[in-house]
Amino acid sequence: MSEARRPSLADQVYDQLMVEILEEGYPVNSRLPAEDVLAQNFGVSRPIVRAALSRLRDDGIVQSRRGSGSYVLRRPDRQLISFVPLESISDVQRCYEFRIDVEGSAAAWAAKRRDDEDLSAMEHAYQVMEQGYQENELAVEADQMLHLAVARASKNPFFASVLESLGEQIAFGVKLSRSLTLLDTPARQELVLAEHRAVLEAIRLRQPEVAAATMRYHITAAKDRMFVGTQE
Repeated sequence: MSEARRPSLADQVYDQLMVEILEEGYPVNSRLPAEDVLAQNFGVSRPIVRAALSRLRDDGIVQSRRGSGSYVLRRPDRQLISFVPLESISDVQRCYEFRIDVEGSAAAWAAKRRDDEDLSAMEHAYQVMEQGYQENELAVEADQMLHLAVARASKNPFFASVLESLGEQIAFGVKLSRSLTLLDTPARQELVLAEHRAVLEAIRLRQPEVAAATMRYHITAAKDRMFVGTQE
């Protein structure tokens, strides 16, 4: 990701712990070292470690047990580290979080305001993406074209402007997600297509609340398929 911001100390600790968990330095159900030990190991203050652990909890990777410390709850997709530069893991996470709220709202407004031309644009983008999936392509541009068509259907130019301004960051995340999907079973790919289809159907039927919920679910699921993984 070019022009990336310089990661904070909390970002760096987060990324290092994430890699340790990915590589099973800390297996699922294992206890992480105490905050003071981690602070000493990373050469940072305890508040920095605490902030990194808080974010790992928010992401469903670790959990705190009162009086006992922090434990690894889940391990993200094993292939994640093969595709993502160490300093980018945190930014990919936050970009998906941002998209959940912004694109959920855009989908709701699209369901209220869309016209036949918008529906045609969304359907065309979906078909291009579906064809790309059938040919085992990454189809990153088609995915972005579909999400942008939804934003434009909101008739609020700010939604489209935000997605366009974050185009490079979003493409990075979509490429990562698709790369991992292609390594998984065909069922995962069908699931992704079904999620997109559900969003478009809600917009077509002019169901704002459903459109928002299905879009939020889709982006959250995409994030979780990469980062949350499964419990063991």
